[in-house]
Amino acid sequence: MGLTHVFARVVNPANPRRVTRMRFLVDSGAVYSLAPASALARLGIRPHSSRTFLLADGSEITRPIGDAIFMIDGQRGASPVIFGEEDVAALLGTVPLESLGFMLDPMKRVLRPLPMILGRITLPGD
Repeated sequence: MGLTHVFARVVNPANPRRVTRMRFLVDSGAVYSLAPASALARLGIRPHSSRTFLLADGSEITRPIGDAIFMIDGQRGASPVIFGEEDVAALLGTVPLESLGFMLDPMKRVLRPLPMILGRITLPGD
């Protein structure tokens, strides 16, 4: 099983002129993205809350969370981002991938367009 890395631009939603390009490991098992806290601070992205996360070894860790805009291949989407320690790899999770309109092809380990489906609920009497 291989690893998939992508480059994405990370943008401060409060000041869109503050942008950086980062290399992310695509993690289809992660919900949010994670980036080093120092990189987010340089962009002026500030935490608005914190959440507790379960790690692979079963332990828990509480980390600050803020909001960022992610850009890949001309697509743009907003998502929460976790403020990580300095020695962690930047991860791109499923929420930002889906907000960008992408999904990870599990066989070829590349990003593919995510089919955007809208459903309509018909209630009795409609």
